[in-house]
Amino acid sequence: MYIMMAMWLAVLLIILGIIGGAVLGFFGARRYMKNYFRDNPPVNEDMLRSMMMQMGQKPSEKKLHQMLAAMRQQEDTK
Repeated sequence: MYIMMAMWLAVLLIILGIIGGAVLGFFGARRYMKNYFRDNPPVNEDMLRSMMMQMGQKPSEKKLHQMLAAMRQQEDTK
């Protein structure tokens, strides 16, 4: 009887450990990726300029900075 209870307790602890590790791993990876994208944004000024030129627009410096600021502000609100 005692061995059966110990076995169930061991199985329960293993399952809880796996679930807890998955949850901690998910939030750890999420935090890492948020910090990575904050430090290394996927779109920079040169990429934005080339995208605007491909769309047929002549980008001015003011327009570029406004668009970058809007993108950063949108990113911060998430």
